[in-house]
Amino acid sequence: MLNFLNGLDKDLRKALLIQLRNLWTHTSTAIEGNTLTLSETAFVLEERLTISGKLLKDHEEVVGHARAIDLIYDLVQNETSFTENELFSLHTAVQAEVIVDVYKPVGRWKNEPNSTVAVVDDKQVIFEYGAPVDIPSLMESWFELYRGIDQSLKPGDRQQALTAYVRLHVSFVRIHPFFDGNGRLARLIANIPILKSGLPPVIIPKEQRKQYIDALSAYHFSAGQIKAGDSLLPNPDALQPFTLFCEQAWDESLALVEEVRQKQRARKNHTLKSE
Repeated sequence: MLNFLNGLDKDLRKALLIQLRNLWTHTSTAIEGNTLTLSETAFVLEERLTISGKLLKDHEEVVGHARAIDLIYDLVQNETSFTENELFSLHTAVQAEVIVDVYKPVGRWKNEPNSTVAVVDDKQVIFEYGAPVDIPSLMESWFELYRGIDQSLKPGDRQQALTAYVRLHVSFVRIHPFFDGNGRLARLIANIPILKSGLPPVIIPKEQRKQYIDALSAYHFSAGQIKAGDSLLPNPDALQPFTLFCEQAWDESLALVEEVRQKQRARKNHTLKSE
């Protein structure tokens, strides 16, 4: 289903997937505070070596995120149903650091409340995510949303794929079902319909971290804390700023694909001239 690879020579397909993996892993972990540069991330993933002076945790995060990307690709290509078990496997991958703490479960729903502080209209506010007791019910609703989106996908339809990405991303972050790793997971799993549509993933630039958080926060604060039985995405018109942000962020991965396609066309033209 990774149709954006169609028509590319084997080496170019591999190179493009490596570029996307490195960029996706670097930006998503950097948004959460990882200190490895894009070059260092690529080195760690290719050479399986560590960078002097960098935290072991940072290395584990990028390796775990790259492993999660592989799981996403396998799920898409094998047309595997995306269920709670697959989500738990992804959480285990991105939470690569070994943590033995009953209050920080890996591959299971959170058991303590979590919240964030943001500035809205020049005022600091605390936003609470879904309560632990409500998570099973809320995530059941989230998976219903996912299945509805999955069943209606049209190959190559960019606008539909973008809308799907936004709806899954925003609702997942609003629920925040895990103690940690929710942002990285949202940026992974919201791309499943993008990939199933045959398009390259939306990759949020780390340089636009503030704009990304501001756009998400604006919607979350307008919608309020989510509770069991609530609509996952009330006031859909308020999603427009985040949708526009994601559409612009998508340009980088689309540009990578176009660059590789240009190389493919140049090869073909060279071959034709040589005949």
